[in-house]
Amino acid sequence: MDKEKMVELIQTAINSSTNDPKYMSISTVKLADLLGETKEDIEQGLQELLNEGRLRKAKLDHPPHTDIYLKV
Repeated sequence: MDKEKMVELIQTAINSSTNDPKYMSISTVKLADLLGETKEDIEQGLQELLNEGRLRKAKLDHPPHTDIYLKV
């Protein structure tokens, strides 16, 4: 899996987000389809990016309380 391509795609999507502050919810299935990877590979890649501090993960404080990703 090309982690650099994945982080570039995610950060571009976050930048184009209309949310304030800039964040997005990530569908691992859609991301896997875009990158031609498996859902499990994407989940592992996201976890690595979180561990490396290249992305931040939070939970919305209002419904639907989904996990969101933010740029660092």
